[in-house]
Amino acid sequence: MMDFTWKVFSQTGNIDTYLLFKELEQETQDKPGNQDAELTEVDFPIS
Repeated sequence: MMDFTWKVFSQTGNIDTYLLFKELEQETQDKPGNQDAELTEVDFPIS
């Protein structure tokens, strides 16, 4: 889901899509041991 959301944002620049991405990212980081969050961070590092 995060990959799709990021692709939509990167292609459209839609702020609402970015905010959705950040919300999903926060939810996945709240759950310890979530491999998807770790892989997403490697694929799309946010500085």
